[in-house]
Amino acid sequence: MDWSAPASSMISSGYLQQGQQAIQRRKKQFRSLLSERRLPTSGWDDQSIEMFLQEVAAMDSNNFLDSVGVGEREARVASGLVARRHYGLAHGIGRSGDIAAEQPKAAGSSLLQKLTNVLTKDTLRLAGFGDLGEVSVIPVATGMAISLTVLALKAGRPSGAEYMLWPRVDQKTCLKSLVLAGVKVVPMPMKRIGDQLCTDIDSLGAKVSELGADKVLGIVTTTSCFAPRAADDVVAVAKLCAEHGIGHIINNAYGVQAQQLTRQITMAWRRGRVDAVIQSTDKNFMVPVGGAVICAGAKNDELVAKVNQSYPGRASMAPSLDLLITLLHWGATGWTKVLQEREELLPAMRIALSQFAKDHGERLLDTPGNPISMAITLDNHHAWSCQAKQRETAEGLQPDPSMLNPSSSIAQGHACSLHSDHQLAQRSSTQFLDDSLTAQIFPGQPCLPQLSEAGIDSCDSMPQGRCSRQDDALRAMTPVSGPALEAGPSNASCTQQEQSPTYDADVAGQSDPPITFLGSMLFSRCVSGTRVIARHKHQKVAGYSFEGYGSHCDDYEHCYLTAAAALGATMQEVHEFLQRLDLCMKQFCKHAQK
Repeated sequence: MDWSAPASSMISSGYLQQGQQAIQRRKKQFRSLLSERRLPTSGWDDQSIEMFLQEVAAMDSNNFLDSVGVGEREARVASGLVARRHYGLAHGIGRSGDIAAEQPKAAGSSLLQKLTNVLTKDTLRLAGFGDLGEVSVIPVATGMAISLTVLALKAGRPSGAEYMLWPRVDQKTCLKSLVLAGVKVVPMPMKRIGDQLCTDIDSLGAKVSELGADKVLGIVTTTSCFAPRAADDVVAVAKLCAEHGIGHIINNAYGVQAQQLTRQITMAWRRGRVDAVIQSTDKNFMVPVGGAVICAGAKNDELVAKVNQSYPGRASMAPSLDLLITLLHWGATGWTKVLQEREELLPAMRIALSQFAKDHGERLLDTPGNPISMAITLDNHHAWSCQAKQRETAEGLQPDPSMLNPSSSIAQGHACSLHSDHQLAQRSSTQFLDDSLTAQIFPGQPCLPQLSEAGIDSCDSMPQGRCSRQDDALRAMTPVSGPALEAGPSNASCTQQEQSPTYDADVAGQSDPPITFLGSMLFSRCVSGTRVIARHKHQKVAGYSFEGYGSHCDDYEHCYLTAAAALGATMQEVHEFLQRLDLCMKQFCKHAQK
């Protein structure tokens, strides 16, 4: 510090020296980061991160003390709050010809963008990728990243290469992104092996031969998806693409967190052709939505640079900045820790869901090729619902929405009573597990009572009314669509009317709800992320028609519910999920069987 000498005349030199050492220690972190170009071993504290960002931001022209800007784009920011939110980094990244290019006005922003790319590459390496080539973080979400990548691939292929083969995955984003890129999409059916839907390599090879390799732009495979679909066999597809000289793009949206997938992708670009792999920043790195990571293997990474060069104009730095801050917060130790925690959650969650399903007359689908998503059947519940529809139609009965609308007094009474007893407040997914499994999944917790052991045989015998601790407990379990409860303010995040659905029998033409309404019941109880899939759903997406939509094939034989062991999820959340799912399923069955 060049002002240490005059400062020493104001405070004791010993204290000043100690303070200088603290600052120098942080500056040493900064130098090490830039010279080593990899994640720090231990995560940084927030003050170090902010100090680093503020120093680098001072290198951008809009933050110069004597700056005079007379152009139309001088990073002017009206709100101080907005400026502080972005640490004064208002110029964005890239130039009109290349999103990875340096900006003369923004040396600091350019440095941070390049640093984010190299740290992300190190992060991918720690997650299991090998032989990595170019890595680029771009400020668009996964779907737009796929579109940009396909357009870049298309620009390098003969004009007649217009077909993109796409093993079917019932998520709208990927298909819409391909259509936006102007290619002719050829949805390819999956092959059923047991419960699992797998890549039909023979069908893909036959289609390439039928259309002609010169007419096929490439194949887009998917590694992260909803069960019962498995990750595509990217190794076999990579070999097929290399054999025919066609492109191969992998949609690995949330697959960075699963080592099973990162190893398969590495093997794919070692043994065959992979032009680019695309993953989401928010799903893999726990940052806000808005960014994607495009990477490729070292022997074939030209397409990543072409995507950067095709990006029109400058771009927002916000997604890269969010990712950089998060990676510095974690460090290598923190990142490997959250990856390991997710890997440990996966088998524990499968055991818990399997036992839960068994106790409800269902089963966990066997999908070993999907290391993130899992599903339990809902066949018996669907059958009860269908029988109830037939019975009520024949007898002219009217629907009883009280068990389906969580804002009703009966449903509130059930949820409230569930929380009113201390034993039941502690009730978790261990209720559905054998004692031997409980110790594996919830170490240190005693085996908890079944409902019958607590004096409650079913939802029918739960007392109605309000419990003494309803303010927090009821809001945690059951949102209210009507007026707020008398005691305490309502929970705004879970009490909006649109989050407490009721089944409209007149619209549906039946007096009993479809099995998919179980998903609405869960969502109204603040359970998000599940998908309830019924059979025979017809859906049109981007001009393409599909049967059995949601299940990745025309005629999957099961109705089912999915859940995911995703990065950042905890076993406590699984515990709460099964508790609320149990309540919803019992309410659903009571209505269907009465």
